[in-house]
Order: sequence, then structure tokens, then C-alpha cells
Amino acid sequence: MVSEKTPATDFASARNDGLLRVHARFMQEALQQAREAAEQGEVPVGAVVVLGDAVIGRGRNGPVARRDPTAHAEVLALREAAQHLGNYRLEDCTLYVTLEPCAMCSGAMLHARVKRVVYGAAEPKTGAAGSVLDVFGYPQINHQTEVVRGVLEAECTALMADFFRQRRQENKARDRVLEPHPLKDTALRSSARAFAGLQHWPWQPQWRSDLPALAGLRMAVVDEGPQDAATTWLCLHGGPAWGYAFRHEIAAWTAAGQRVVVPDLPGFGRSDRPKKDKAHSAAWHAEVLAELVQALDLREVVLVGQGDGARLGLAVAERMPQRFRGAWLVDAWPLAAQPDKRRQWFEQAARKPSWNVGEALQALEGKTGGAAEQQAWNAPFAEPGHRAALKAWPRVQAELPAVPAQLLAQWAERQRLWLQPDASGKLVTQKEWQSAWLQAVPQLARHARVWRLNQSATAVPAAAQDMARSAVEYFAA
Repeated sequence: MVSEKTPATDFASARNDGLLRVHARFMQEALQQAREAAEQGEVPVGAVVVLGDAVIGRGRNGPVARRDPTAHAEVLALREAAQHLGNYRLEDCTLYVTLEPCAMCSGAMLHARVKRVVYGAAEPKTGAAGSVLDVFGYPQINHQTEVVRGVLEAECTALMADFFRQRRQENKARDRVLEPHPLKDTALRSSARAFAGLQHWPWQPQWRSDLPALAGLRMAVVDEGPQDAATTWLCLHGGPAWGYAFRHEIAAWTAAGQRVVVPDLPGFGRSDRPKKDKAHSAAWHAEVLAELVQALDLREVVLVGQGDGARLGLAVAERMPQRFRGAWLVDAWPLAAQPDKRRQWFEQAARKPSWNVGEALQALEGKTGGAAEQQAWNAPFAEPGHRAALKAWPRVQAELPAVPAQLLAQWAERQRLWLQPDASGKLVTQKEWQSAWLQAVPQLARHARVWRLNQSATAVPAAAQDMARSAVEYFAA
């Protein structure tokens, strides 16, 4: 016969003063275990197993030190109690724990036939005693464990909060010592771990926070090859990409002895990202790039612009045409009004907080680059709150200045211009794209060599590097 479900009890609403004192006494024992865990750098969770009036098992969180994902405080306390009794069944025992147990620990308590579990602070992310799951709340299970919630809840919660506050302060202090570019309170910074070991990406950035327009933000800039090279390739990504878009071209151009400069726009890649989307504007991004070109004293520049990075780069080239030799523009839309499908794609990125950037980019390219490539595209957005640039981007697109028709016509005349559509044609057809460019710069109708049609700039590595080598011949001739 199935027994009835044992109800959970909220400590604050209980009326048995004697029982309250007992629960508080043993929860203090569990709190001591939690403090010892914190002293060892573990998340401060502590547990004790009580039989009658005696503690027969103690445990403190230890997954890090023990290199054991099961070394939760509850599991360790259960193990010690079982050894003490010489029996894995703990039928008359009560387990006290400072934090609501997870599914693993709750399951272990059920297997041990623990009579009662008493916890302090609720765990809204992984709690399995009522917060996220209620493992103890199924009457079909052949053993019923009573749950008491909220014992010394304020103390247990404060211990956790103090631990993570101190951890954040220590991390900031370490960053200030190791990193000459302190993080602004108005910005976020991606963890270096998110970008470690990415496929086809061996380059480390130079960090810039000295550009006036950055106002203290740290900007990641890959700068490879000799500074006095005959040609400098300035590679500018659009949203939601980052410098990884040019991974294959960097290798080809540096092998040819040329300089390659690949910045991550603020809010993207490894650069700092303002917390608020209002910080982003087309004028601001263009100013940052203009200051970077001047600070690095870039000359004989070929602009390699992908997506809206092409439009931002053209705004810079129009301001200082003497520094630029030409441009290779890939998937750049030249008109103020975006085609519906393209506009909707970027609006989707802006609206959906869980939008999978890597999956969406691979789907747009009509290929599956595998988990490694998807990881690289997702790396800048791996942490919560890092998507302000995505939210802002449809507005930034609307603010982009008109393309410099006269400068583009000059480059075309000198055979220093390549225009290449998105190879997939999913957001803009090749016909729509070419028509838009002819509308923006009618002089292009006389220059057949500017059109790089039906070729992908993000193809397999060998094809991408072949395109890069062809670009060297074209722009250096």
C-alpha cells in the first residue's frame, strides 16, 4: 500500500518552540561546516546527520579540492553517518543542510531512508526540495522524507552572499594587478576562458583603452605582420560576428609578409561591452575606428569589411582617404532601408535573449561548421547580460551614414574595389544586392571587375585562403 505524502514544513510558521530550538542548534553545526568550506575556497554549504541527540555525520562542500562532482556536503555527511552506523540505511536520522539540496543529494537521502531533511536557504536555480523540483513530494516513492524549510534562513543566505561578494572583490583586485585596463562599472568583460583554444584562432589581441572615444573601455585588436608592410588589411566585422570571421584570411596575408589589423568592435568579441544598449551608435563606432587607424598610423590600407563593418569602415575611409588604397566589401548593404528579411534577422537577434548566435550564423551560411565553430561564434555572448550590442544593432544600422559614392567610384576606376554578396542568398538575393549597389553608386555599372559573384568569403579554409591570395594580387598590382 502506498503511504501518504509527508508534508513539508516552513520553519517560520512552526509553533513547537522546543523543536525550533533543536533545529536551530543543529543548523548551527551545519553552518560551522559551511564556514570551513568557505575558508578552503569551496562554495559554503555544510551538513550534519543527527540521530537522537547526537551528530553522527558531518560534511562540507568539497567538489573542487576533491575533484569529485559528487562531493556535496550532504553526500559526505551521509557517508560518514553510514560508516558510523555500519549501515547504509539511516531511517531514524535527520539531515541538516544550510542550502536546499540538489536532485543528486535529494535522491541520496531517499535511498538512505533519511527520516527528515531540514534546510536553511532556498536554492532557486537547482533546489530539488520544492524550489525547482520537489523530489520528496512524490507519494508513489516507497519512502517518505519530511522536509523542513527555512531554519536560520537569514544566516545561511548571508553566508552564501558574503562568500560570493568576497569572491567578486578578489577577482576585481586580481584583475587590477594583472590587467592595466580596469573594467568600468558601466561595462562587462568576457572571461578569457571563453576564448581559449578556439579552432583556427591562435592570435592574441593587443589591448587598447587609450583611444578617447573608448572612454576607458578595453578594445581587443589583433595586429599581425610587419608595421612597414607594403599593404595593411584592416578587417572589420559586422554584428553579431567578431574578428574570428577573418581567421583564414589572417593566415594567408601574414604568410605573404603583409600586415593585418583585426579589431573587435566594442560590445563584440573580446572587447569590453557597455551594459546599456543606448551606448551604441554608428557615429561612436566609426569614431573609435577612426581613432584606431590614426593611433596605429595605418597606411596603404585595404578595408576588408564584413556586413555592417563595411559601412563603418567606409565612413572612416571617407574621412581620411589618403590612408586607404581600396576595399573588399562582403555582404554589405549600401542603402539606408534594409531588405525585410535582413532587417527581421537582426531584429530577432535583438529581441531574443537566448538567441543562439553560432547556430544562426551557421544556418545563414548554409553549412554546419561543427561544435567547435559554433563555440567560437557564441564565445562573446556566453555570459548573461552581454548582449546589449545585439539589442542595439538594428538601431545602429539605421544610423549608418550613406556610402561614399565618389570614393567607391574612384577605387573601382583604379581596380581597387571588390563587392561580394552573401553567398547563401537567404536574406538578400544576389539580384537585389547588385541592384542596390548600382542605385547607391551608378558608376559601378562600367566596372565589371568589382563584382565577386557566387563566391563565399567564409568557405572552407582552403577556399578562403585562395580568395585572400587572389586579393593580394588584385589590390597590390
